[in-house]
Amino acid sequence: MTGRPDEPPAADRSGEPLLRVRGLKKHYPITEGVLRREVGRVRAVDGISFDVYPGETFGIVGESGCGKSTAATTLLRLEEPTDGEVLFDGADVSAASKAELKRFRRRAQMIFQDPTSSFDPRMSVGESVAEPLRIHGMRDRDRRRRIAQDLLERVGLSADDVDRYPHEFSGGQKQRIGLARALVLNPDLIVADEPVSALDVSIQAEILALMRRLQEEFDLAVVFISHNLSVVREVCDRVAVMYLGEIVEVGPTERLFADPQHPYTRALLSSIPTPDPRERGRGIELTGDVPSPSDPPSGCRFHTRCPEIVQPDGYEFEQVHWRRVMDLRAKLDRGEVGRESALDLAAAQSTATAGATDGARATGTPPDEARAAIRRAFDLPEALTDERAEAVLSEALGLVVDGDSDRAAALLAKEFSTPCERRRPRAAAVDDGWSATCHLLDGSRRSEGVEPLPGRED
Repeated sequence: MTGRPDEPPAADRSGEPLLRVRGLKKHYPITEGVLRREVGRVRAVDGISFDVYPGETFGIVGESGCGKSTAATTLLRLEEPTDGEVLFDGADVSAASKAELKRFRRRAQMIFQDPTSSFDPRMSVGESVAEPLRIHGMRDRDRRRRIAQDLLERVGLSADDVDRYPHEFSGGQKQRIGLARALVLNPDLIVADEPVSALDVSIQAEILALMRRLQEEFDLAVVFISHNLSVVREVCDRVAVMYLGEIVEVGPTERLFADPQHPYTRALLSSIPTPDPRERGRGIELTGDVPSPSDPPSGCRFHTRCPEIVQPDGYEFEQVHWRRVMDLRAKLDRGEVGRESALDLAAAQSTATAGATDGARATGTPPDEARAAIRRAFDLPEALTDERAEAVLSEALGLVVDGDSDRAAALLAKEFSTPCERRRPRAAAVDDGWSATCHLLDGSRRSEGVEPLPGRED
C-alpha cells in the first residue's frame, strides 16, 4: 500500500503485471431514424493504457462522466470493448472465447457502485454470495452455504444472516455482502467501482479498513475507482487520472498528490476540502464548458477548460486573462455572443448600476458600453497588458457590436490559436513509473529534463 504502519507493504512491481490494458476503447453508437443509422459515437473510453501488479491497489480518478465505470466494465468484458487489448496473466481477455472468459471470471471479480441494485431482491444474501460457486460448477448446496456463512463472518456480519434478504440490511452492510460475493471464488483481481461513494464517512472508513485487511489476507490486486480523492490517497499505491475518456496522468499516489504535473490533476487536487481556514478559497476554478464525449475537442481534450493553456507565439499577458479570452472565443464559435446579446447585456448592466429604466435599450446603447459589457461578462480587464493582444481583442469586440460575430470569431481563431488545440500532447516521463500527457511537459519543459515517452505520436 502506501507505507502506513498498519498496512501491508507496497506491491512488488519488479515482476510481470497481473493486468495489462493497452489502448482500450469503448464507444457507443449514436443512431437515428427507423433504420437506426449511425450518425456519431460517444467515446466513453478512448484509448487508455495501464498496468496492475499482483497485490497492488491501482486507483482511477476523475470527475463524473470521464469514463471510469465504463473502463471497469469493459476491462472485465461485462461490456465488449470497441478496440484495444486486455491481458490478464499473459492471456488476451479481449479475444477470449466463452469458455476462456468463464475461467477469467473465476480470477477477476467486481464490486459494484450501488450495493442495492447489484442484488436480486428475491434471493437471500446467502444465495447471492454463493451464486458464483454454483455458476462455476459447485453442486453441493450445503458446501456452498458453509462457504457463504464463512465469508459473511469474514466481512463482519453473522453467519445467521445467510437466510436474510437484501432489503433487511443497511447500505454499509450490503456493501460488505458485495465484498463477500466478490471474494467467494478466491480471485486474484477485484475491480471496485465507487465501493464507498454511497456510504456515510464512518461506514466508509470501516469498509476501506475491511478491504485492506482482506486484500492482505487473500493477496489481491485491486483496481479502485473513485471520484473521492481523499479515499484514493488513503488506499492506493498508484493512481491514474482520467479526463473525457483518456488518462492524462499516472504515477505513485503520494508523489502525484504532492506534486501533480497535469493542470487537470492540479485542479482536481485543489478541490479537496481543507480544515485550515487560511487555505480556503485557493482552489483552481475551471471555466469554460465541459465538452461532450460524442464530440471531443481537437488536440488536448482539456484545452477548453485548462487554466494553463499555452499562449500563441508572439503574445504574452496574464494567464488568467488568456483563459477568459479563450472562453469568449469558444462562445463566439458557438454563436452564443452577438450584437443583440451584447446590447442586452450592456442595458442590463446599466440598469443595475445606474438605475436606468427599461427603455435604456430602446434609446440606444453606445458601442463602447456594449464592448465594456462583454469584457465585464467574461471578467476581462479594460485593457490587456500585451498591446498587440489588446488590439486584436478590441477589434474583435468591435466586430461583435457591429453585428459581424463570424468575422470576430475568425479573427480570434487566427490570432489566438494555441498548440493545445492543434495537436495531441504526448505522454512525457516525469519519473520512473510516472507520466503525464500535456504540452507543458512534452514541449516547453523539455529543457528541464522531462522527455516524451517513446512510441507515442503527436
